[in-house]
Amino acid sequence: MAGALPHKIAVLCYLYDEQGRLLLLHRRKNPNSGMYSPIGGKLETSTGEGPHDCAVREILEETGIELDHDDLRMMGLVSERAYEGEGHWLIFLFEVTRPIRHDELKWTEFDEGLLQWKQPSEVPDLDIPTTDRDVMWPLVQDHRERGFFAVHIDWTPDGITWKVHESLLDSGDARQEVDPDRCQDGD
Repeated sequence: MAGALPHKIAVLCYLYDEQGRLLLLHRRKNPNSGMYSPIGGKLETSTGEGPHDCAVREILEETGIELDHDDLRMMGLVSERAYEGEGHWLIFLFEVTRPIRHDELKWTEFDEGLLQWKQPSEVPDLDIPTTDRDVMWPLVQDHRERGFFAVHIDWTPDGITWKVHESLLDSGDARQEVDPDRCQDGD
């Protein structure tokens, strides 16, 4: 079990265009410098900022796109213990519920990196963090446009393990639990 490490709270936001391509940031700064990640950032906890407000703010800061809370859907919650031995994370995952037009982007490059549209099928082959590739991205794809998941990831000296604690998909008016055989458990 990891010792006392700082705990960070963040959001990741999945924006898709009309062709279903995902907007990713090719990062210049840490964490994950040189890698691709969705739009996102840390909550301003000192001001009491909530996850939805943070998602709206981060999307505006990183793309110039102004969205309302109604344009977002929380699709996942990730808790990560001892990420790379440096800190614990609590990450709220959001998807934008409408397609983003390319002309809505105010810029494609800024101090944090370069924004690029990628096909979802390309994402596993990109330079992305291990937990994104092995855990979060498959769950995001399974729950896109419907449902919710919660997963806990543990970084240990022996490797990464994870447990999906909740995986629900919307099915009309009823929410159904996903078949556990479709949810990977990293234990």
